Amino acid sequence: MEELEHASSIELKDPEEALKLYYSITNQSVTADDEAKIKEVELALSSMGKLLAKQNKAKELANLIKSIRPFLGIVSKAKASKIVRELVDTFLDMGSKTGLEIPLCLECIEWAKSEKRTFLTQALEARLILLYHSNGDYTQALNTVNRVMKELKKMDDKQLLMEVQLSESKVYHTLGNVPKARAALTSARTTANSIYVPPKLQSALDMQSGILHGEEKDFKTAFSYFYEAFEGYDSVEHPFALDGLKYMLLSKIMLGAPDDVQSLLTGKMGLKYSGRGIDAMKAIADAGKKRDISIFNETIAEYDDELKKDPVVQNHLKALYDNLLEKNLVRIIEPYSRVQIAHVAETISLPYDIVEKKLSQIILDKKFSGILDQGSGVLIVYDGSESDQTYTYALDTITHMGKVVDVLFKKAQKLS
Repeated sequence: MEELEHASSIELKDPEEALKLYYSITNQSVTADDEAKIKEVELALSSMGKLLAKQNKAKELANLIKSIRPFLGIVSKAKASKIVRELVDTFLDMGSKTGLEIPLCLECIEWAKSEKRTFLTQALEARLILLYHSNGDYTQALNTVNRVMKELKKMDDKQLLMEVQLSESKVYHTLGNVPKARAALTSARTTANSIYVPPKLQSALDMQSGILHGEEKDFKTAFSYFYEAFEGYDSVEHPFALDGLKYMLLSKIMLGAPDDVQSLLTGKMGLKYSGRGIDAMKAIADAGKKRDISIFNETIAEYDDELKKDPVVQNHLKALYDNLLEKNLVRIIEPYSRVQIAHVAETISLPYDIVEKKLSQIILDKKFSGILDQGSGVLIVYDGSESDQTYTYALDTITHMGKVVDVLFKKAQKLS
């Protein structure tokens, strides 16, 4: 154990030396009855896996997972499953796409099947669904979901069933089938109610709930779920905590509260998760606050990877653009009673026909009062005035009087 403690203590100062020590611990000969050595090797494998992941050494970590199979043969099936799952999860949570993910997972599944380790096989297949999903192979993902779900319902493994249901929800959401995504998520939450759910898995449920509420434009509820997901991921120091924070900021922007973005990023939260992803959301919030579409377009160009490659943010970019374009146009025309459409188009740096079409839409949506004089190319803006309710009240009165007359007529018929 002294060697293990020494390796742990020098991880930050000399990671390469720490790796050498971990390798020497894991390569020592171990017998099935030496529980102390088995425990030491198990801890060394876990620490080494995390250290390799921190250093982004995907190939070395994949080789480690394959090389430990002789050791797995002398420990109990439950312990072996736990070690493999932990190392595979560490490998897949690295986030960097190396092309090794699916082949490694399939190889581990084949090994688990050959060893007749049913629970491990299904646990790995649950991760394989997410890999197919992230790789864009949705047909394979759904086929695997259907096959694994049938097996899990027979075995009554509720936690794994919940994970598969959650994965199914993610696949359907990506395919644009929100009703089926919502149904799968509801099933996952129902399953979760009867078992203990680890913080990381609970955070994944909350994240998916927030995403689906965002699809339904209920950003207030979405923010609450994203906050819960962020706190859960943050408590276990998972990299998805950054996504949770990004989506919290996105919800505030979509709610038209850009000022709240800066307040959320004050203190330790802003310092801990600072980076280009957060800077992108701050820049979009700034564009919303200033009602300036040019700042928005500059932000999209500058932070293309952080915004357009995130499917959740990408789904809301068009709505963000339309909303900001409306606000920008309203800001420009506010000082005028009559203004040339060409002047508005020049000010906002957009083609004339796009500006004319958007102004027509804003007028029809009653975002402001005005009329387009297309003959002279002028927008005439009316002063905002409260609508006279007399006509509405008169119609209501006539409707109620009509009902009274109908009732009296029926009673008169009965008397006669």
